[in-house]
Amino acid sequence: MANSKQPSRRAFLGHAAGVGAASFAAPYIMTGSALAAGANEKINVGFIGVNGQGRYSLGEILKQPDTVVTAICDVSRPRRDDAVAAVRKVAGKGDPKPYTDFREVLARKDIDAVVMAPPPHWHCLMGIMAAEAGKDFYLEKPMTLHPGETRALATAVKKHQRITQMGTQIHAVDNYRRVVEYVQSGKLGKISTVRTFNIQNQGPDGIGNAPNTDPPPDVDWDMWIGPAKYQKFNPTLFTGSFHHCSWMAYSGGWTPGMAPHIVDLPVWALELGCPSSVSATGGRFLIKDAGDAYDNHEVLWSYPKFTMTWMSSMVNSYGWDFGHGTRGRRLGIYFHGVNGTMFANYGMHKIVPEGDYLKTIDKAGKDTEPPPQSIPKSKGHHREWLDGIRTRTQPLCHVGYHANIDIALTTSLLAMKLQRTIHLDPSTMKIVGDPEAEKLSIPTYRDPWKFPAQYL
Repeated sequence: MANSKQPSRRAFLGHAAGVGAASFAAPYIMTGSALAAGANEKINVGFIGVNGQGRYSLGEILKQPDTVVTAICDVSRPRRDDAVAAVRKVAGKGDPKPYTDFREVLARKDIDAVVMAPPPHWHCLMGIMAAEAGKDFYLEKPMTLHPGETRALATAVKKHQRITQMGTQIHAVDNYRRVVEYVQSGKLGKISTVRTFNIQNQGPDGIGNAPNTDPPPDVDWDMWIGPAKYQKFNPTLFTGSFHHCSWMAYSGGWTPGMAPHIVDLPVWALELGCPSSVSATGGRFLIKDAGDAYDNHEVLWSYPKFTMTWMSSMVNSYGWDFGHGTRGRRLGIYFHGVNGTMFANYGMHKIVPEGDYLKTIDKAGKDTEPPPQSIPKSKGHHREWLDGIRTRTQPLCHVGYHANIDIALTTSLLAMKLQRTIHLDPSTMKIVGDPEAEKLSIPTYRDPWKFPAQYL
């Protein structure tokens, strides 16, 4: 399959022509030199990061009849070799070449698309470099860690006309689709507030205090750190995405770690754009472990005639109706309408009516006359992306859509850091009236990596 000319490895670190900020949410059809495969032609896919979610995505791509895996990249040789072996075991799925440096994957002209699941601090830069290289991409959440990164990645994807899908796989489940239909039916009446949360109790010891040490000889730790601030190898940090959330520099904490899945539902159901203001508070109040991330985070997002809140706690696991007085990890969303409240999580939803308004609700909180199903069943989150590559139309969770979620999350981290409300221009996602916040919204990358400011 033909791709646009790839920049050299050195050119990846250079400057490209700038583009202005724009509206990112609307779906759009891709044109130009983009891939337009025939029905029988295979899509050549490369993988960057094959631990945890990357390995899960590898399994999903291997199930598809029209894919070939041509490259496996990971900074860990054991993870890399294991993934290569897994591909070779599946007939007709390719004999992928292993890589340590992701830039070599992006430079290959025979690769049509890439699945990227590195640690979160890499997501913005890798996504932009993939777009510049002419690769459609599937990117694990969180999309980015800073408001400036949100804007830059969304702008780069739009400029280079890439087909993208964010790794919020829960978007594809039937339960979310039924909630969206119900909210949009109007049965709950005017919804003025949504409350979202993710809670668990790690206890004072958190994830433990494994000491920093030298990296194993088969791990390229400098490449793992990449553009983030440097610290010595920590075996717990290196374990995977669950533990990444305890280090701010490499994850942004548990809000970027989990809120992309949870906040996605109200953004989808209520068709929310960029918030106009973000307030947040929190900090590291109890946990003392090897990490440094907050253990409590409270957020208030303001939209026209509507507010949404977020509660993250790593030190108490009770969750309102979801809790039932027992300890456990919980997450969910409350839609508060004038006629009643719907609460939902990944696999269920229930309605609590206000007064006599919702007479079609049975004692179990189930609507005996739900709205007709209008959102078709998903063919699978990865399949939606692959179909988008073939048709040059964006799947549901493309970067442009997800930017409205990501800007809310990244700005909430900055609001907590500054301990004040941050105001945004929803049409551009730019911070307004706060030069200090705007400056801090753009990260400084560790040499030799450079933040792609041309996309701001």
